[in-house]
Amino acid sequence: MKGEKLKRFIFLYLLLSPFISFLYAQVTWDQQSLIIDGRRVVPAMGEIHYSRIPAQEWERAVQQMKEGGITMLACYVFWNHIEEIQGQYDWSGQRDLRRFLETCKAENMPVVLRIGPYCHGEVRGGGIPDWVVLTGCKLRSMDKVFLGFVEKLYRQIFTQVQGLQWKDGGPVIAAQFDNEYGGDGAYLMTLKGIAKSIGFDLPFYTFTGWPQLRKPVPYGEMLPLYGDYADGFWDRSLEEGCGKYYKAFNFRETRTTEAIASEQIDYSKPADSNPTYPYFTCELGGGMMTSYHRRIYIYPEDSYAMAVVKLGSNSNLLGYYMYHGGTNPEGKLGVTLNEQQRTLSTNWNDLPAMTYDFQAPLNEFGQRKPHFYMLRKLHLFMQDYGELLAPMKATYPCEQDIKQGDDSHLRWSYRSQGEQGFVFINNYERFGNLTAKQGIQFDVCGVKFPQKPMTIPASTTCIFPVNIDGIHYATAQLISHRDGNIYLEQIPGIPTEIAVDGKVLRNVKAYGTTKTVYKNIYLLTSEQAGHLFLADENTQSPILNCQFTKVQSAGTPRQITIGVAKVAEEPVESDFDQAAVYRISLPADSALYAYPAALLQIEYRGDVARLYANGRLIDDNFYNGRPFQYALWRLPKDCRQLELRILPLQKDMPVYFPREADVQTPGEEVKSVTIKGEKVKN
Repeated sequence: MKGEKLKRFIFLYLLLSPFISFLYAQVTWDQQSLIIDGRRVVPAMGEIHYSRIPAQEWERAVQQMKEGGITMLACYVFWNHIEEIQGQYDWSGQRDLRRFLETCKAENMPVVLRIGPYCHGEVRGGGIPDWVVLTGCKLRSMDKVFLGFVEKLYRQIFTQVQGLQWKDGGPVIAAQFDNEYGGDGAYLMTLKGIAKSIGFDLPFYTFTGWPQLRKPVPYGEMLPLYGDYADGFWDRSLEEGCGKYYKAFNFRETRTTEAIASEQIDYSKPADSNPTYPYFTCELGGGMMTSYHRRIYIYPEDSYAMAVVKLGSNSNLLGYYMYHGGTNPEGKLGVTLNEQQRTLSTNWNDLPAMTYDFQAPLNEFGQRKPHFYMLRKLHLFMQDYGELLAPMKATYPCEQDIKQGDDSHLRWSYRSQGEQGFVFINNYERFGNLTAKQGIQFDVCGVKFPQKPMTIPASTTCIFPVNIDGIHYATAQLISHRDGNIYLEQIPGIPTEIAVDGKVLRNVKAYGTTKTVYKNIYLLTSEQAGHLFLADENTQSPILNCQFTKVQSAGTPRQITIGVAKVAEEPVESDFDQAAVYRISLPADSALYAYPAALLQIEYRGDVARLYANGRLIDDNFYNGRPFQYALWRLPKDCRQLELRILPLQKDMPVYFPREADVQTPGEEVKSVTIKGEKVKN
């Protein structure tokens, strides 16, 4: 085990060496980027919610985010997770913020704390406890009663943060106040004043750049951070590809689109893209939750294309929401802590009671999904070339405001300074069915390439270098420059042409093994690029089949009601008395011993599924065509049988299901129950 830990340490050091020397150093910012110890950086920030992950999994979770190229964490502190009952603060177990921050310190990972009081995060009441609402005070306002509660909350949070701020050599580098607030900036400044009076003293502070504030905060007091998503569970529509999310797949100068809080932003005003602040994101969709009425199915290309577009649109910090999924903790008052239409406030959508998987790069249980590897190669690029990229200005050769599915031209931009530049290409739009673009040549920084016009295949997203690291140009994506070696990715369907040392290397091929194609230049396949510098992964286990038995057929289908937010309401606990019931038998310890990271995977059809262990609800799933998974290592040691309850699909449900879901016929069924995981190496 000591040898494995040493290898992991060496790997992480090599991966993050460009950033490790910056930790706890001087942090400033200007109109372009963060500056750490005088060096410009372009961080990759990933959202993780510590209170949605068991404490014993935190260390590995942070390590996995680092392995994905994440160089900064963002994390909500949900008020009702720590003070669900007035005056009873709970910082124990998975609510132990200080232990989480100490874990981040040990892993040299900076943290942006989002301390509310309002967080949203699809938590009951947006994180504001029910007891606060019941006092009748005006929430998120200058109401003295409300601000008195907030001051007590901030003092409690500070007991966890004290000694772990950046100035103390700790990981807490910044704080965000409230979330998605559109009122008077004086409220945000009051929150900042309370925090500073208590002892918060951080390099910078943030707020979400949407919706537009009615009155701004004074310049320089807080950095506005922006966001975009590929789709939204919150939309009222039951149609595929609704909303303005397609705008996130086109290079544009403005920092907000109509995908978030569109009803509150006046886009005729330029204030939403104030050029005096650097362009940072905090909510670039790393995935998307499923709400009851809208069962989003996210593809890996969605997150990757958006990230490249943001980078090519002058963003110098990519913050993903979420990067690591989670599971809601149990409430103390007999209620679940998910957002619901039936609650007192923030009752816009019905979310699952337990799961907050978010289809993130690292899912609910820390499993790497395909876009973990896609985004990782971009993060390596940001680490190694961020200082060069950060001062470069974006140029937009193409129309910025286009219609959904516009396939009339190739979407691209470039960022440049002097003779150096990067060309950003995106020929992908979610549900856009964009076609291959022929006859493409670029003329950037006085360099026209490739020698002959080429074709950009459909669904291609990539970055080409111009006059970088001795490469005059390349029709391959620059990934990394370490130990004197340059690594490029061969883009599928595009002939690789590299101009270097006065030569033009045409039709260069990537090999199945890492091999130079010219001097110190390596050309990698996409898979190799996503795994570059990544330590050997544990091999996947063979699948074990679990026995399952149907012990109760579904009864009378429930009546699906429409809630206060005018969308279908999720079922309540009593509805599951009429659910189909299955008993799942787990193998003995000896069969699972070699697979400590074992996941239960349930392939099923239905409306909603819930999983119980010893009579306790442990997870749930809104069906969208993907399997229902659960981490077996979280079960009680003596648990050998689980109960699965499934409500059947109904005819003409007022619910959006994606094309991947099998909803042609009513009813429910379990197709298979298996165990998959990673096999331990000897």
